[in-house]
Amino acid sequence: MKMHDPVPESGEKTRTAALRDELAQGNAMLARVAPILSHLLATPDHSLFSDELVARIRGMCHDMAWQILRAQAEATGEKGRDAFADRHGEDLAEHFFASPAILSHCHALALEWQLSERMEQQYGIDPVLSPLLQELIASPESSQASAAMAALATQARFAQAQRRMELPLAELPGDLFHALLLAWRTFNGQRRSDAMIRAEAKLRNGYDESTNRLALLARLVSGMADDATAALDVTGAGVALFLTALGARSGQSRGMAVLSTNEKQVLRLALGLRAAGLSREQLEVEVMRLHPQADPQRAIGEITASEAAQLLAEAGSLGVS
Repeated sequence: MKMHDPVPESGEKTRTAALRDELAQGNAMLARVAPILSHLLATPDHSLFSDELVARIRGMCHDMAWQILRAQAEATGEKGRDAFADRHGEDLAEHFFASPAILSHCHALALEWQLSERMEQQYGIDPVLSPLLQELIASPESSQASAAMAALATQARFAQAQRRMELPLAELPGDLFHALLLAWRTFNGQRRSDAMIRAEAKLRNGYDESTNRLALLARLVSGMADDATAALDVTGAGVALFLTALGARSGQSRGMAVLSTNEKQVLRLALGLRAAGLSREQLEVEVMRLHPQADPQRAIGEITASEAAQLLAEAGSLGVS
């Protein structure tokens, strides 16, 4: 007798289709983020756009431009290195505003810090040293303890940099660091001299992706193996570890995990938590911690983790790293 796969009930089809439609609507909203930011940041008079988030992104782009220009001034023998960087920083920063990848990354960092401050106000979670990170630092496994200490140090630098609206080049992911230097090349065009080539070489030689915050957090979560579920408790893990674990365990990029914490992306957040292995009760708790007024998304608990991961994979990542 030939066996056939069970036919999904119509109610299941309807539910999955509804989730796909809602995810598509969320995607459409996220796809507009980079173009809108580019417009806001490139507007000479942005007094009407005094939002803290936009100001923070602008500050990070200016800081990266300043770091590159200072390296350029050193390589070309400029005496007033800071003055040179100040003089040309605005133009280079505006050139960076045209890069969706750069803006998306800065946007994700700004959102992460905004969420960290909100969680500190609401739940008293230290944005640098969370209870879980304290436990990992005290781990009897020396490799895990040293990884946690390294993550603590770089998280402290991240907090300091965000308060100053800065972004050290060393903290960029490798592909974005490369893209930033290519954007600098394009900005210089035919003016690219031997000294500038030396400056770029020096910047590249001094860069080590394995030591930056995102890499250290990823390594720490990976080292936790099955215990990484503990990192999906935002009040215990803290925002940085929570977002790293959410991205890694749900099959999404970390940047997309950050965007899913937006109040308009609650469905994506719930699907990510389910795909990461949380039960219905656990994901409801996390959703309500982040968005107390939101729908707790109980229906997501009715689908399997693999089904949630499949829905997220079908929705795509919009190129967010």
